Amino acid sequence: MASHGILLASLLVLSCFSQTSYGIVLFSSLKDSLLVTASHTENQVLKAGIDKLTVSWGLNQSYEAGTDSTFKTIKVNLCFAQVSQVDRGWRKTVDNLAKDKTCLVKIVERPYTSSKSNDSFDWIIERDVPGATYFVRAYAFDAADQQVAYGQTTDAKKTANLFVVEGITGRHLSLDITSVAFSAFSVLSLACFFIAEKRRAKSS
Repeated sequence: MASHGILLASLLVLSCFSQTSYGIVLFSSLKDSLLVTASHTENQVLKAGIDKLTVSWGLNQSYEAGTDSTFKTIKVNLCFAQVSQVDRGWRKTVDNLAKDKTCLVKIVERPYTSSKSNDSFDWIIERDVPGATYFVRAYAFDAADQQVAYGQTTDAKKTANLFVVEGITGRHLSLDITSVAFSAFSVLSLACFFIAEKRRAKSS
């Protein structure tokens, strides 16, 4: 009877473990079997809402044939470099990809096509992308929409081949000109008011 109780408890523990671990994908478990490149140069400064980034991806040919047999979808993201993650918990890197905040900006999502050719996408950096230092990472997803491989434009430490996005500050030249014009008009109006008051005082 005791052995049956131990067996039941063991099955319950295994059941709970399988339920909590299902769907969890660790970045450290993925192979870097995607080759990802981007059109930027080292430390280039790109302006949000203006500049374009061309991203290319495909199977890293150093891996054996069939490595991409489970690839169904490719999702490419803009990711924060280590230097732009310091003291910013909302950009924190976590091994559990469901909780990872490294790659918050989506560039493009496309079906995986072929191991024999690369795919590419021209992306105008969106206006709401925050100013920071970045790299590009692509994930390969399987039919269950889980990450099975990745590739990125930087090294494992996220310190090489980086680029900078200059975010939109919200200030524009036209607004500055308008502000100056209104300020000058206010000063001029105030001066005219004092002159008119002085003339009125003298005439009375």
